[in-house]
Amino acid sequence: MRNESPLLIPYRGAVPTIGKNVYIAPNAAVIGDVVIGDESSVWFGATVRGDFGPIRIGERCSVQDSATVHVFHTDAGPVPTQIGDDVTIGHGAVIEGCVVGDGVLIGANAVLLPGVSVGDGSIVAASALVKGGEQVPSGHVVAGVPAKLVGPASAESRSLARFSAAEYVELQAAYRAGQSSRNAVGGRGE
Repeated sequence: MRNESPLLIPYRGAVPTIGKNVYIAPNAAVIGDVVIGDESSVWFGATVRGDFGPIRIGERCSVQDSATVHVFHTDAGPVPTQIGDDVTIGHGAVIEGCVVGDGVLIGANAVLLPGVSVGDGSIVAASALVKGGEQVPSGHVVAGVPAKLVGPASAESRSLARFSAAEYVELQAAYRAGQSSRNAVGGRGE
């Protein structure tokens, strides 16, 4: 019989902490010092690797297929990754040692290098490369390689970001409902 359990891997005594009603795909990996908030999801082939330091992911977030969330390590110590609530991290995106505010939409294949800070309600366009140390103001859009500030996010863009977060909360609930209790993750409080 195939193992349907996700990879929740302790590292140097740090064990991932998973909130209530969370879906983690069977082939996703969550490693080390990671906390994932309620109603969030980590999708197929995604990796959340808190081996060098802490990763904190808020509530109602989705880390979509093949995305990577990591911590940046320096001689001075780790640069943790902090992700707010209602954040969508698109397919294939890479986030390392960053702070991402609430309600942010990170497009597919976007790359956020160490030290990036993305303000609440901002959008990082698909395939954007945000250079290390860049600060994206709240409610703005960045795009390109390297990413440049496009301007304020339109009402339509902000609506899309909210819709995406809500849509993935519904989707992860449907996936959890289709699993047996043997395979459910974060099922406390259901």
